Order: sequence, then structure tokens, then C-alpha cells
Amino acid sequence: MKNKEHEDKEMDQAEEQLVKESPEEQGSSENLGKEEVVSVEEKLTAEVAELKDKYLRLYSDFENFRKRTSKERLELITTASEEVLRDLIPVVDDFERSLKVSGNQEEISKENEGNFLIYQKLMRILESKGLKPMEDLVGKPFDADTQEAITQIPAPTEDLRGKVIDVVEKGYTLGDKVVRFAKVVTGA
Repeated sequence: MKNKEHEDKEMDQAEEQLVKESPEEQGSSENLGKEEVVSVEEKLTAEVAELKDKYLRLYSDFENFRKRTSKERLELITTASEEVLRDLIPVVDDFERSLKVSGNQEEISKENEGNFLIYQKLMRILESKGLKPMEDLVGKPFDADTQEAITQIPAPTEDLRGKVIDVVEKGYTLGDKVVRFAKVVTGA
């Protein structure tokens, strides 16, 4: 609407300017006056088109900026606690080792039961923050994007060649981002 009003106003100003011309200039050639009006209209139309193009480009740039910043903000929120979670992963590893050793004993004491409950609670909290362990890697193809091969051993069977044979240290992801690569043994 405003562009239309602005265009009409400019057209009126151009017509007034033509009317204000001296009578000699107007009378010299009526065709020349009509051509000037047409050329003024063309100039104004071109100017309006150029301004519309600039407006559309500016608007699309702003929309792209808005989308990019909201995406970055979301990513920052989801990975803000990454450093703290990365520091807690060795504690989880120690808990798992302790539970594995105490699980081998025949008699499960109240202390071991308590440790297991604390471990489960810690894992629930970490999972609620988005930290997830990489599960079921044994027998699957080696993936260099999420795993780190620490050694290769001869594959026990032919179908395990190039696949994960053992997981030495669990890997963890925070959302889609790898926080710690899984350390694995692959079959050669």
C-alpha cells in the first residue's frame, strides 16, 4: 500500500514539474513532452522495481539471519553442558568397573546394592541431559565417525572382518554430537 502511495506521489510530482515548465518549452514540441512523460514514468517504474528488489533481498537476508541465530541458539542450549558431562564420563566408567567386579562375587551386599542404585540414578540424570552411551557396537561395521580403533586382531570368523569385535571403552553422544569416541577392537 505504502509503495503504491509513494509511487502515485512521485508521479504527481513529475507531472507538476512538467506543467511548471515555461510555455516556450512546452510549445516547442508536444511530442517531446509526451516522450518526457513516458520516460519519467519508465524511470519511476524502474526505480520502484529496483526498490522492491532491494526490499525483498533485505527481507530474505534478515529471515536467513533469524533462522541461523535461532538454530545456533538451540545448538548452544543442547550442548551447553557438554564439558561437565564429558568430565563425568570417567566417573561413570569407574562405577561400571566397580559394579562388574562386585557382580562377580557370590554374595551381594547392601553396599553393592546401594552403589548400583546410585549408578542407575546418575545414568538417568545424564540421559535426561541428553548424554547417551553408544550401545550394541559388537558385531557391527566399524564407523570412523563415532569409533576409534585402538587395535586390530585376526577375526575369529570370516563375517567379523572389518567389524567391531570388542568395546574397550564406551562412547557417548550428546544429541547428534559425539562427546567421546568409543574405543574398539576391530577384526582384520
